[in-house]
Amino acid sequence: MKKLSEISPGIAVIIRQIENDELFLKLMEMGFIPGEVITIEQVAPLGDPISVSVAGYSLSLRLNEAKSVLVEEVYKKTA
Repeated sequence: MKKLSEISPGIAVIIRQIENDELFLKLMEMGFIPGEVITIEQVAPLGDPISVSVAGYSLSLRLNEAKSVLVEEVYKKTA
């Protein structure tokens, strides 16, 4: 698993866990539910914030918030 902050734009991932208990409810209200597929749309020039597509809409997420979300790639590339 990787942190959401480590994922490149255009990659679809599945939310597996939210590590920060303080952010858990806030992120859940925005659609960050474990098992939900999300896609990184854009990263700001300095890396913060990032834009993600989740539950049919786009939202911005601070990098420190994205570091609390553990994800797994939807499609693993094979060699």
